[in-house]
Amino acid sequence: MKRLLHIWVLLAVGMNMFAAKPYMDSCMLHVQDGDTMYLAYLHEVWVYPPMKFKNKKQEKFYWRTVRDVKKCLPYAKAITADMAFADAELAKLPDAKSRKKWWRNYERELFKKYEKDFRGMYASQGMMLMKLMDRETDRTSYQLIEQYKGKGTANFWQFVAKLFQNDLKEGYDASDKDRITERVINLVEAGQL
Repeated sequence: MKRLLHIWVLLAVGMNMFAAKPYMDSCMLHVQDGDTMYLAYLHEVWVYPPMKFKNKKQEKFYWRTVRDVKKCLPYAKAITADMAFADAELAKLPDAKSRKKWWRNYERELFKKYEKDFRGMYASQGMMLMKLMDRETDRTSYQLIEQYKGKGTANFWQFVAKLFQNDLKEGYDASDKDRITERVINLVEAGQL
């Protein structure tokens, strides 16, 4: 009976250790000069002054930006990872013909992967995705199209964008015109918004 009790206690302690494992990287005990201190590592917290809107139009713009960033930020990160994979694979291929063939197949896969989600986006979310891609890759949409599809295709899409008062060559400016977007991104990534 005593042996069964020992086994039961060991199992209970072992299960508690496994249950606490996810928290082990964010908290620990530190003993210094006989004093025990509990150390906890907290997530980054962004503190901004409260938003003061001059009118309803500004408030509507802010909340539309929040909606668009929440929808587009995961896609921007996923596309950046897809681009890194594509760049690594293209670098392994020996000649232009094999690179073109591989790219054509990969482009079809990406189209299947993202088409349904992108067709349901608003125009403002498409523009936000372009900004976020520039933020993630440090390359404008024009440069990305030019890199993967060529200068002629990039010029065509720049012309189409200009028809709708957009610019694929416009970069992301976190310190000036895109500072509200940067604030929203920081808050969303920190889980504060």
